[in-house]
Amino acid sequence: MVLVGGAWRAPAGGQTLALENPSDGSVLARIARGGAADIDAAVTAAQAALAGDWGRLTAAERGRVLAAVGRKVLDNVELLAMLEALDVGKPLKQGRADAIALARYLEFYGGAADKVHGETLPFQNGYTALTLREPHGVTGHIVPWNYPMQIVGRSVGAALAMGNACVLKPAEEACLTVLAFARIAMEAGLPAGALNVVPGLGEEAGAALSAHPGIHHISFTGSVATGRLIQSAAAQNAVPVTLELGGKSPQVVFADADLDAALPFLVNAGLQNAGQTCSAASRILVERPVFEAVRDRMAERYRALRIGPAVADLDMGPLISKRQQQVVEHFLAIGRDSGLRIAAQGELPADLPRGGAYVRPTLFDDVPADHALAQQEIFGPVQVLIAFDGEPQALHIANGTAFGLVAGVWTRDGGRQMRMARALKCGQVFINNYGAGGGVELPFGGVRHSGHGREKGFEALYGFSTLKTVAIHHG
Repeated sequence: MVLVGGAWRAPAGGQTLALENPSDGSVLARIARGGAADIDAAVTAAQAALAGDWGRLTAAERGRVLAAVGRKVLDNVELLAMLEALDVGKPLKQGRADAIALARYLEFYGGAADKVHGETLPFQNGYTALTLREPHGVTGHIVPWNYPMQIVGRSVGAALAMGNACVLKPAEEACLTVLAFARIAMEAGLPAGALNVVPGLGEEAGAALSAHPGIHHISFTGSVATGRLIQSAAAQNAVPVTLELGGKSPQVVFADADLDAALPFLVNAGLQNAGQTCSAASRILVERPVFEAVRDRMAERYRALRIGPAVADLDMGPLISKRQQQVVEHFLAIGRDSGLRIAAQGELPADLPRGGAYVRPTLFDDVPADHALAQQEIFGPVQVLIAFDGEPQALHIANGTAFGLVAGVWTRDGGRQMRMARALKCGQVFINNYGAGGGVELPFGGVRHSGHGREKGFEALYGFSTLKTVAIHHG
């Protein structure tokens, strides 16, 4: 079903898509295969909402609605966690954390809705000049399969807080929690048409949304290749785009680092959600005097990993699909064929479901900084260790990819902390911690091939609004 103007209905083309459980390959459900006609209807419904009940709400009233939706999400955490686990393949505890994060986004943006202010500007005598923050209008949201709930929270939550009406196209691989959230939002009192949801294929529903002349802003999280297509389509209508794309994020470990504090982050930030995270710490740069110690301690953690179906709630579940499994296996073959040493691998239990998309988490040892495994986004549980000598070389290697999303730095040296934070070319830097995207309050986004624009925090509200200048001549 598609959600258009507050009503659930069959897609215009009458077609559906199978949704598979990545833990065992079974068909979980069938979802609507929406297309251009459904997107057009959703945009029309969003326009009607802006002219109607949703558009008439004050900022404070919008905030109360979002807060109510957030509370309703918290009432349904276990349902959402189970749906996310079955749909995406992540352990239940991660699905639960994502559902709670979704509620937190709605709480944050609900509270922020009436706190985005304009300014008064010094100008000529006899004038009062001021700025206003206004919604774009109808915003399009194309959400990936790896973190559906969190990304809906940070994009749709911010857009609604600013008074936009949204058309949302979830990923065809995993959209059960998005559809469940839409139902929850309607039950909690979100006015009809403020949120419209059209599942479907990227090349059909996604392309139609990107190119629709009634869309005034597009938010996309996904691959670099798809991001380019969306930006190109949006450019035909002169529509601004927020792109959160790929990453090859480094964690830089200096010899003076607190290794006991660093080790959990070094591994967990690379393997969370089976490594299917844009901000995954897939490159571990280690200063040579502590390289062997870090490698050996990371290897211990790899060998202790427990892998299984999502509902077993272990350390790691399957990849999203057999197709993604093939992508990751291809990169593992590149590493083996080029002679890279494997420092450690996790073990796959013999009793795993045969239809599941499982892959062994793998840590490669002392990888050249220009090797494909150190340059390309793998989007799987694969990390590479890279040795360096001194701060200048560490910085050169850390900045030496096409991406620039997140970086971590581990050192007790305060001067080095600031030098690295300023010189790293990325959107977020974590010093002696690693947030894999950070909290709700922290602006998130990248540079270079990692995209542009910012989500999370107040910066997202600015991105989902347009600035109007008013100059009043009163003599």
